[in-house]
Amino acid sequence: MQERELIESCRKKDRRAQQYLYERYGPMLFAVCKRYVMRKEDAEDVLVEAFFKIFTHLEQYKAEGSFEGWMRRITANEALMFLRRRNLFQFDIEIGDMDFAEANSIHSDLAASDILNLLGKLPTGYRTVFNLYVMEGFKHREIADMLGISINTSKSQLILARRKLQAMLGMEYQEEMISTDQTDWEAL
Repeated sequence: MQERELIESCRKKDRRAQQYLYERYGPMLFAVCKRYVMRKEDAEDVLVEAFFKIFTHLEQYKAEGSFEGWMRRITANEALMFLRRRNLFQFDIEIGDMDFAEANSIHSDLAASDILNLLGKLPTGYRTVFNLYVMEGFKHREIADMLGISINTSKSQLILARRKLQAMLGMEYQEEMISTDQTDWEAL
């Protein structure tokens, strides 16, 4: 079934089309939920809410952009609403005149799988800004508006998230080297 046909069938409340939409996009949207909400059960709740909004607001989709992108935005917003309702946002103090350029170099050094594995270890504020900026492509002004924070707080959270990820990657590398050294030593 073509995407346009699927959307039209879902607009007509066709249950089979809705089920197909859920099966087709559910795993990808669940991954979006998991990037923001760490507990599986909470992520499932967010996904259900996101699909409810997708189905009830399908008339608002005007086919001017990617349908998947439209659904991802709804899902990310639902995850943010969940975090807001649970008062899980914790933002560190703004960093005043930090050199933002130096923090951008780490982005290219991190593999996507490393980032996803370590995201769960970040504080909620770091993880949320990192997801919105790096994974979803929002600008700092948009993030600031969405989260009710200043642009500088958004920037500093991103920098701190990247630094923490870099430190965690460094620690994992060091632990790997130590265990390799111990194995080599025991072999002698």
